Amino acid sequence: MRRVPAQARFRIGELARRTGTSPELLRAWERRYGLLEPARTQGGFRLYSDEDERRVRAMQGELERGAAAAQAAERALAGAAVPEEAGAADDADSLVEALLAFDEGRAQAIFDRALAVYSVDAVLGRLALPALRSVGERWSAGEATVAQEHFASTLLRGRLLGLARGWGAGTGPRALLACPPGEQHDLGLIAFGLALRGRGWRVVFLGPDTPVATVAEEAARLRPELVVLAFARTDGDGVIAELAELGRSVRLAVGGGAATRELADAVGAVLLEPDPVAAAEALTAH
Repeated sequence: MRRVPAQARFRIGELARRTGTSPELLRAWERRYGLLEPARTQGGFRLYSDEDERRVRAMQGELERGAAAAQAAERALAGAAVPEEAGAADDADSLVEALLAFDEGRAQAIFDRALAVYSVDAVLGRLALPALRSVGERWSAGEATVAQEHFASTLLRGRLLGLARGWGAGTGPRALLACPPGEQHDLGLIAFGLALRGRGWRVVFLGPDTPVATVAEEAARLRPELVVLAFARTDGDGVIAELAELGRSVRLAVGGGAATRELADAVGAVLLEPDPVAAAEALTAH
């Protein structure tokens, strides 16, 4: 059993939840094929990593394609060194093509394949968000229609929320996530929540266009370690006084494309890094 590395952070029940596999089957794959490489805490608990999750998803994919269990495990283990960044970036280009063509089946298949091969962080940072940005940039340039942009956003939002199932469970620190009044774009915030969840946090997600008073009420009730508001398009000018009041009672963070240092300073908040995965890593490290 290995010593606990930084990336080993969840127990077998969480791994089972993430992959839709029973703990009993995961233990069997670990025992028979060496598919999983858990670390052990000083208290004797096994902890699993994103790489363990990747191998489980890869084995599931091989089984779905008709491989025998032993062969599926061998292939999953052989693929442990897949270069995530380059591979996921290539998949992002293919995903954009499928989204612009309204080809839901192909887009879903690309996403499924990525989840079987790459970590959730790589799927977020190198596939889903770059594809969404690419479609948005094409729409802004007049190279994509409103319908194409909406189709892409809806499909990707659905897939990310599917990964978010159960993200409020566990015993880790709790984060309360919301978009402020008038802000409808929450995909980056969902990605940030998934990255936090992968680092052991519990996530309460209130979604788009949430009154600051509602955020304050839930923060008082739930007492989260962190409250995050995402400003993707809105600048927050209309709610600065309310946010400043909220920032006096909770640890507050702001992020998103429209969040600025001036806004963060005005309300007493931490300004998150633009990349959701990097922001989650930085917050967890501190």
